[in-house]
Amino acid sequence: MFDIGWQELFVVAVLAIIVVGPKDMPRAIRTVTGWLRKAKDMARDFQSGMEDIVREAELEDIRKEAEKAAGFNLEDAAANFNMEDEIRKTIDPTGEMARELEDLSKVTDEDETTEEDAAEEEETGRAAAANDAAESGKKTDG
Repeated sequence: MFDIGWQELFVVAVLAIIVVGPKDMPRAIRTVTGWLRKAKDMARDFQSGMEDIVREAELEDIRKEAEKAAGFNLEDAAANFNMEDEIRKTIDPTGEMARELEDLSKVTDEDETTEEDAAEEEETGRAAAANDAAESGKKTDG
């Protein structure tokens, strides 16, 4: 890191013993290591803070670029989102299925109408037959 070899460290240790003295050397080493620890902690905090700032700035830029590329604002898109249309587009993008269902419903409506008409005609026929039978019974009695 600082590119200090063993010879440089030996020179520093000899100078420290001469300047501080052997009696106060443990306390001086503890003090220096405390300073180094604080400096490392401050450097680590500063670096992580800068990385967070850069990451947030990059994310904001990426979000803006994505919105620009898509041509819409995410908030506007969420407000104008229509679930029914999206499902319809996903399931039947050409509209062919919807047309076939409409045609099928028309056919079933016509079949129901035909069945209802047939049922009504049958009831009318039964009623007419019953009336005819009653009239013929009256004629034979009378």
